[in-house]
Amino acid sequence: MPAGATTSAKPDHQLWTNLLQKHVNSAGFVDYGNFLKDNVELDSYLQALSAGIPDSQNWTREEQLAYWINAYNAFTVKLILENYPLKSIKDLNSPISVPFLNSIWDKKFINLGGKKYSLNNIEHNILREKFQEPRIHFAINCASVSCPKLRNEAYIASKLNQQLEDQAETFINDPSKNKLLPSNPKLSKIFSWFGADFEKQGNLRNYVNRYADIKVKADANIDYMEYDWNLNDQ
Repeated sequence: MPAGATTSAKPDHQLWTNLLQKHVNSAGFVDYGNFLKDNVELDSYLQALSAGIPDSQNWTREEQLAYWINAYNAFTVKLILENYPLKSIKDLNSPISVPFLNSIWDKKFINLGGKKYSLNNIEHNILREKFQEPRIHFAINCASVSCPKLRNEAYIASKLNQQLEDQAETFINDPSKNKLLPSNPKLSKIFSWFGADFEKQGNLRNYVNRYADIKVKADANIDYMEYDWNLNDQ
């Protein structure tokens, strides 16, 4: 198989949904201890993803997005299970870790279509660069408490927009992720790290207000919350 081989065959994400519904609660926390017992099923799903990356000629944009989001989340779970128990995904970093060079997010452990990818490859080089869809930041999950919750169903093309809208609304209005106030909100660091993604169609305050129950004033001063990297373990 040539490296990065594409395929017109589309994986069935139902197996991933079954695993998520069994091991992820409504708050997005994962029962990793019991998930370990379903390693065979998880590997079966990862093998289906690995058969080949989306062929942009035969896959819709929604099918491609769902594939890459599910791949990011499923391989992250696999990474945690291979090293469980642990307190944080950052425990897997090199002793001297440099972002975008040798952090755990730069490790090329994901085999798709005969090519090795890192989590950063999927997030930055594919999801962000190719699709220009800021809502992916509410969908991909890096196994940490401050991440958007791991949805307990797979992303699928037929309802992808609805799923992404739900993730955005849930994340922005979750007081453990964002403290919404009209004048001095404290937002997730995600909005600081990826501010440019959210400002492509306006400013950050306007983007947040699309989903926020408590609206942020146009001249509000924005602070950012500390990011909790503890494992999202039940």
